[in-house]
Amino acid sequence: MTPPGGCPDRNRRRRQLSLELGIVGLPNVGKSTLFNALAGTSVDCSNYPFCTVDENVGVVPVPDERLKELERLLEPSKLTPTTVRFVDIAGLVKGASRGEGLGNRFLANIRDVDAIVHVVRCFPDESVSHVEGAVDPERDMDILRTELLLADLETAERNLARLEKDGRRGDKEAARLSVELAAIREGLDEGTPVSEMVPSEALERAVERYRFLTAKRQIYVANISEEDVGAKEENWVSRVADAAGLPPWQVVPLAASLESELASLTPEEEDEFLEGWGLEEPGLTRLVRAGYRLLDLLTFFTIKGTEVRAWTLSKGSKILEAAGRIHSDMESGFIKAEVVQYDDLVADGSMHGAREKGHVRTEGRDSVVQDGDVILVHFH
Repeated sequence: MTPPGGCPDRNRRRRQLSLELGIVGLPNVGKSTLFNALAGTSVDCSNYPFCTVDENVGVVPVPDERLKELERLLEPSKLTPTTVRFVDIAGLVKGASRGEGLGNRFLANIRDVDAIVHVVRCFPDESVSHVEGAVDPERDMDILRTELLLADLETAERNLARLEKDGRRGDKEAARLSVELAAIREGLDEGTPVSEMVPSEALERAVERYRFLTAKRQIYVANISEEDVGAKEENWVSRVADAAGLPPWQVVPLAASLESELASLTPEEEDEFLEGWGLEEPGLTRLVRAGYRLLDLLTFFTIKGTEVRAWTLSKGSKILEAAGRIHSDMESGFIKAEVVQYDDLVADGSMHGAREKGHVRTEGRDSVVQDGDVILVHFH
C-alpha cells in the first residue's frame, strides 16, 4: 500500500522533473537564510516577521559524486545534474488556520510541494527576535503541527457538509465518500495527522482529492548555532526527533549562517572551509539525501551524444516511466532499453567495454529501474 500522500505526490514528480521541498517554519527561524544558502539566491532576510511574503523558488543541482566520475570517464561536452526545487514559503504563526498572519497564502503554497522541510530554531540570539518570545523548538514544532491539523479539519468539515447534502439528494457516490471523509474528520478531531492514519484505498483517494496538509511527509532542519556545529549536533537531533516522533535521519542539523558563507565559496575554498569546521559535506547534500530517502527516490543516468545527464525517479518505477521522464516520445514509441549499472560502467571504462564484458543488458518496458542505472532508450 502506498503511504498516505504518496500517490498524488508521486504523480506530480513524474510530471515535473525535480523534487520539490517546501521550507516552512515560524518567522525568524532562519528559513530565508537557509534558502539563500541552498539556492544561491538573494532573498531578503531582514529581521522582522513576514519578510518572506511570496514564495521564492530556487532550482539547484543535486550533488552526486557519480556524475563527476562519469564526467571524468566519458569527457562529455555537457553534464546535466538532476535538480531539487526549494520553495521558501511565508512564515507561519499561531492562528494561520484561521487566516492569521499570512496563513491562507502559507497553506495554499504548502499543498503543492512534495514534502515539507520544517526549519526549527535551535539557536539563541538576542539580535534576532522570535515571534513567540524565547527559543523553544518543541513549542514551535507543536504550533506548526496544530495549525496543519486545524487546516485539514476545516477542509474535511467543509467538504463533508457538501457530500452529506448531496447524499441526502440521492447521490450514492457522495454518500459513500461522506462515510470515508467522516472517518478522516474523526481522526483529525482526535489530533491524528493523516500520515498516521491506517493506510487504505479510501484514504489515498481522499488525500488525492483534498490534498491534506498532514499527509505530507516531513524533514526537520535543526538550525543550530555555530558553536554547536560538530559534537553538539546530536543533542539537537535527539531532541527534535523525540519531539516529532521521527527517526533521527529525518532531522538534519546545520547552521544556516555557515551554509550561507559556504554558498559563496569556490570548490577549493569550500573543501578548506568544511575541513576547518570538521564537516564532511555541506548541509545541502545531507538535506537532499534525506529528501530522497523520505520520498523513496533514485537517480538514473542517460548518455546522449556528448551529454551525460542525471534524472530523478521514484523507486519501483519501470523503464517505461523512465523513458517518459526523458521525453514523452520515448514513452509512446518505446521499443527497448539498454541498461548498465554505474559501477560496471566505471569498472569497464566505457559503454563499449561494458558491452564487451556482457554488462549491458536489454530490458523491456516492465523492467524496474535501479539507482545508478545508465539507460539508453530505443524508440520509434
